[in-house]
Amino acid sequence: MTTETTNSPAFILYRVEGNGPEARWTKIGAAWANRDGKGFNIACDAVPLQGRIVMRAYTPKPKADADAANDAELAVKAAAKKAGGR
Repeated sequence: MTTETTNSPAFILYRVEGNGPEARWTKIGAAWANRDGKGFNIACDAVPLQGRIVMRAYTPKPKADADAANDAELAVKAAAKKAGGR
C-alpha cells in the first residue's frame, strides 16, 4: 500500500456539544495517517470532558478562497481602524 507523505492532516478533530443546528463545534486537534496505513497519529490541543469528539476529513481550502477570506479580513480590520477601533 502506497501512501502520500504530507504535512497536512488527514482529519481534523472537533469537540461537538449539542445536536442539530444548535450544536457547537470546537476544533481540538488533527490526525495524520501512519505510513503503513494501519492507524493514525492524533495530536490534541484539548481533550473534552463532555460532548463528543468528531473526526472529519481535512479538505484544504482552494488558494482563491483563502485569498478572498484574507482580503475580507484585511478590509474589516481597515474599516475598524478607520472607525477608531484597534
